[in-house]
Amino acid sequence: MIETKVLNYEKTEQYDTETTAILADNYRSIIENLGEDVNREGLLKTPERAAKAMQYLTHGYGLNPLEILKSALFTEDHKQMIVVKDIEVYSMCEHHMLPFFGKAHIAYIPNGKIVGLSKIPRIVDAFARRMQVQERLTDEIKNCIQSALNPLGVAVVIEAQHMCMCMRGIQKQNSVTTTSSFNGAFEKNKTRKEFISLITNKLS
Repeated sequence: MIETKVLNYEKTEQYDTETTAILADNYRSIIENLGEDVNREGLLKTPERAAKAMQYLTHGYGLNPLEILKSALFTEDHKQMIVVKDIEVYSMCEHHMLPFFGKAHIAYIPNGKIVGLSKIPRIVDAFARRMQVQERLTDEIKNCIQSALNPLGVAVVIEAQHMCMCMRGIQKQNSVTTTSSFNGAFEKNKTRKEFISLITNKLS
């Protein structure tokens, strides 16, 4: 009998102590100003939890998306469209500090360089985990890919639901916002149609 040793795996999170303390104090004031008792059991640790959550939800400020892409560039003579679709997007609306979430669909046509596929979702996260508007997020992703790879064209489409529309204001729970950004070869109708077909149809 062969014995296998499983190494213990532990995931840890690190937060800046000073920033966490400052944010927690602010959240404590917000809770009190809403008329709640910040000292009751259910809320005792809420300011610190909220402080850590907000740092995580906006950790994209500490990431460099362009360097993420440049870290995994490879020379390939591939000239056909590369599509990564259904990338989960979670971001914070900068107008109301409420979440918006959905999916991103991204394509590019290489011009001598390709990028490791996992890097594309990583840059989506790097830009999304900031105070954002969906329109700017769409353009930032496109521009970053263009800068890193200099491809023949880039296409980005994001579909998202915004809690500032679903939970407050107009309260339209089923509304979905779609934004798009194209350049290069994707400005041609035929190429753009091929991309739209690939992200809307399921391959059998």
